[in-house]
Amino acid sequence: MRILGADIPDDKRVEIALTYVFGIGRTRAREILENTKIDFSKKSKELTPQELNKIKEFVEKNYKVEGDLRREIASDIKRLKDIKCYRGIRHIKRLPVRGQSTKRNSRTVRGNVRKSVGSGRKKAASKT
Repeated sequence: MRILGADIPDDKRVEIALTYVFGIGRTRAREILENTKIDFSKKSKELTPQELNKIKEFVEKNYKVEGDLRREIASDIKRLKDIKCYRGIRHIKRLPVRGQSTKRNSRTVRGNVRKSVGSGRKKAASKT
């Protein structure tokens, strides 16, 4: 089943199934169901077309989801890169933006991949 441009699983509760839409989490899914007066425990395959339409209209009217939200996020990141602020520079360099440490973590992003060392014990020489 498709709703708002995302495939929603049939066998999950509506509250969980709505989280498959980009931009809708658990809290927002509950809010949507409360406002549209749809039962939380109902499975998504049990929804009637009227209920689906109610959900779709409510979300389109009140929230940005899927493509619109992705475009907005991309444009925000592009703006940061264009003005060359600290966060923009971090995005350009593909480093963590929100203050995370880079000494130990994010090694793969930095290109500093180390092979695991093992026990450090040398292999016994093979008999000839």
